[in-house]
Amino acid sequence: MILYIAEKPSLGRAIADVLPKPHKKGEGYITAANGDTVSWCIGHLLEQAEPDSYDPAFKSWSFDHLPIVPQQWKMTPKSKTRAQLSVLRKLVKQASQLVNAGDPDREGQLLVDEVIAYLGVKGDKLEQTQRLLVSDLNPQAVKRALGQLRSNREFIPLSTSALARSRADWLYGMNMTRAYTLQGRKVGYQGVLSVGRVQTPLLGLVVRRDEAIENFVSKPFYEVLANLYTQEQAHFKAKWQPSEACQPYMDEEGRVLSRRLAENVVGRITEQAAKVTDLQAKDKQQGQPLPYNLSSLQIDAAKRFGMSAKVVLDTCQSLYEKHKLITYPRSDSRYLPKEQLALAPRVIDAVQKGASELTAQCAAPDPKIISKAWNDAKVDAHHAIVPTEKVANLSALSQAERQIYLQLARQYLAQFYPVYRYHETRVEVEIAGGHFHTKAKQEIAPGWKQLFPKRVDDKTDGEGEGEEALAQLPPLHKGQMLHSGQGELIKKQTQPPKAFTDATLLSAMTGISRYVTNPEIRKILKETDGLGTEATRAGIIELLFKRGFLARQGKSIVSTPVGRGLINSLPESATTPDMTALWESHLDAISRKEAKYLSFMTPLIESLNGLIMQAGAQLPKALQGVEAPKRSFKKRGYGNRRGGATAAKGKRGSAAKGTAKGTGRAAKGSGNANATKGKSRAAKARA
Repeated sequence: MILYIAEKPSLGRAIADVLPKPHKKGEGYITAANGDTVSWCIGHLLEQAEPDSYDPAFKSWSFDHLPIVPQQWKMTPKSKTRAQLSVLRKLVKQASQLVNAGDPDREGQLLVDEVIAYLGVKGDKLEQTQRLLVSDLNPQAVKRALGQLRSNREFIPLSTSALARSRADWLYGMNMTRAYTLQGRKVGYQGVLSVGRVQTPLLGLVVRRDEAIENFVSKPFYEVLANLYTQEQAHFKAKWQPSEACQPYMDEEGRVLSRRLAENVVGRITEQAAKVTDLQAKDKQQGQPLPYNLSSLQIDAAKRFGMSAKVVLDTCQSLYEKHKLITYPRSDSRYLPKEQLALAPRVIDAVQKGASELTAQCAAPDPKIISKAWNDAKVDAHHAIVPTEKVANLSALSQAERQIYLQLARQYLAQFYPVYRYHETRVEVEIAGGHFHTKAKQEIAPGWKQLFPKRVDDKTDGEGEGEEALAQLPPLHKGQMLHSGQGELIKKQTQPPKAFTDATLLSAMTGISRYVTNPEIRKILKETDGLGTEATRAGIIELLFKRGFLARQGKSIVSTPVGRGLINSLPESATTPDMTALWESHLDAISRKEAKYLSFMTPLIESLNGLIMQAGAQLPKALQGVEAPKRSFKKRGYGNRRGGATAAKGKRGSAAKGTAKGTGRAAKGSGNANATKGKSRAAKARA
């Protein structure tokens, strides 16, 4: 008998639907006509043992116990799902072949692997366990996935990476939370001070942004524009480019702060001869935008629809599980496997039938066009989020579901339109020894951009430049003489940094290298390295709101007095993203077989020892007089206290449940043959 162990009931039912009928439904499983059986977890069936299970003395919080580092990691069945674990125990014994059907990511891999390990599967049965990767719950897609089973051993690094992350989050979050909560009591703070590997640096980003805004002093700066005329009296403007000699009068961002200097330039260029010193005119093109992963979708949905990251995640989950209109949503990939090109005509047809409005004013998509998104080298366990072959009934969807589906569908259709083509001209002009420049852009062919009509509410996100407006220049050539008319002095004011929004905070999490202060760490990180994972980011942000560390002011996300007090009481290393971004990079390396479990855990425990000593050496005076949030944490267990991965559990079931549970996945024990060794490794790491 083959036993398929799905991550959740919805996936289990989707697998069972394509197995031979008639089916026999039992309590917690479905058996097919050929005897093969599908069962499931309900999120995590196991959880990290509480500290007092290692030593009864740990039940009370005492600084003398810290840091608590288990010699042998213990797992305990969750009380609410103990019955389902019993079902799996019986079925695993009966099965001759096991198939891990967890969600296609590192957490989904570990979730099933840890059950297999806990139930004592060994020898040939463990070696022969297979992996089923389902990213689309429609029957035809599940059938294809069943025809592409892989050895579960291929995914040992993925499971080991998830195991290392969960144990790190438990160790760091539980120990640091106890340490600072105990210290906080000494200065009169009566709440739990939750500290986490990911949530605390994220809070630190917001606190530092808020403080920068409050301490900002606006200064005037000046720009100079030249009004230039050809012999035919065609007019255009060019902007002054200050020389190195102007550096003493400029700020670090290259803005001129001296009005007298700018006025002098205006006087020197007025009614003067000018010469085109350089002209670069090129036809350029812009490729199709990549399909979405979860974070990029959350960022765009926040900008366009004002949706929080959690709303986008919940909406995607509904479109995937309930409506079966999109592929697996918790993906960190923006690429697609080439084998799916064969499905493209059917997916395009389904989108056009269900959402004809997307192409109503456009040319027809061409399935023969192959964009850069089709890249097998950049696809592993999961691929970008795209529509399925199922035709959508938009009237049956909620407003949020409709908006997200159309957003995903449009991005997918863009792959089947030509590149956007335009002509760009860059002009350099010299006037009275000063240098001026301008550039213009003219559209040649709209290509994929015809799917994205400009909206009046399109704005930049505050973190970067908006798209350059199209402009027109008169015919020019290098060496051409021009006339510079009256120069223009433009006075502007420096602006404070903008408060974080859902979109910009997610953008910061996904490109954390921009906020890393240590240049050596920044060298190691890729631009795409981030804080948290696709599955956890939404829950981490929500958790900071629930714990009273963040608040909303309109679209802005700001820190509360408690949040600020906590950040200003912690050592800098715990509040900046440097350390945790490096950890994320190391975890990613483990999943790619480029690093080992011990090489991650050993330095982590060493740094934890130092942080606990530092916590005990000083009082968190920034929290004196600060009142704890009224909404406190549940007393039961440490899931609400340690603040490790925080939202990791939000990945399973509803995100709301996940954020309330806290760390969730922390230290879930070993998930496969390699991860089982992690138990002895953890003991060695402590030694």
